[in-house]
Amino acid sequence: MMNNVIIPSIWFDQNAKEAFDLYCRIFPNSHISNSSPIVVEAVLNDLKFIGINGGTIFTPNPSISFMVICESKEEIDRIWNSLSTTGGSTLMPLKSYPWSPYYGWLTDKYGVNWQLYLGKLSDTNQQAIVPTLMYCGEQQGNCEKAIAFYQKLFPDFRSNGIMKYAEGDYIGSIQHTQFIVSGFTLMAMDSGVSQNFTFNEGISLTILCKDQKEIDYFWNHITAKGKESMCGWCKDEFGVSWQIVPEQIATYLQRPGANEALMKMKKIVIQELIG
Repeated sequence: MMNNVIIPSIWFDQNAKEAFDLYCRIFPNSHISNSSPIVVEAVLNDLKFIGINGGTIFTPNPSISFMVICESKEEIDRIWNSLSTTGGSTLMPLKSYPWSPYYGWLTDKYGVNWQLYLGKLSDTNQQAIVPTLMYCGEQQGNCEKAIAFYQKLFPDFRSNGIMKYAEGDYIGSIQHTQFIVSGFTLMAMDSGVSQNFTFNEGISLTILCKDQKEIDYFWNHITAKGKESMCGWCKDEFGVSWQIVPEQIATYLQRPGANEALMKMKKIVIQELIG
């Protein structure tokens, strides 16, 4: 299992367990590691995920999708059929495209977006599921600025290259880029067409921090031009939602009064959790 310290977190309408049960049947090397009425933790294809039973306040949209790297057409067909036959819709049908001999994009019944791509795992640091940020709506064209920000934010940032649109309405914008932070692979792009949505809390990225100093670092840098929210949630200046939490958060919340203290916090202060 990949010990990813950046964990994709998905907002569900009280059906996180149901969704992760489905995903665990679809993806290999998957299991639910912890389940409560509020949070479900799972491993999908060796990658840690979090599901939040938050109700209807937020809904995932295509601005953050999950690129699934498959090394055979048969694998793509199996995953595609499993996701599409349970409901949802097709954004881009399975077929050959200039960037892949076999590719498709769909939204499943829970609103989660999946891109299935025929490629090599060696190109994504052996990570089979890669969160992909699409800068669109009010963030259209901001991908390059965002990548520059993440390069400063993460000391171990490593770029795997940038490809730009050579034609069309958004020529010069980023068509695709891939980068690695804390051993975790992410992809990003500017949308190639106009969209009426952008980032929201439906998909967030949780950063597990080893101590208060690390929490302070990420919180202060992300919110400098972004926005603070409650319970460790914040947004960067491009609208991407982050959760900045201590890696021992589950242990801390077992202490008397810890949950009540957390509900009053914006940035998490460990000392106030442990009393």
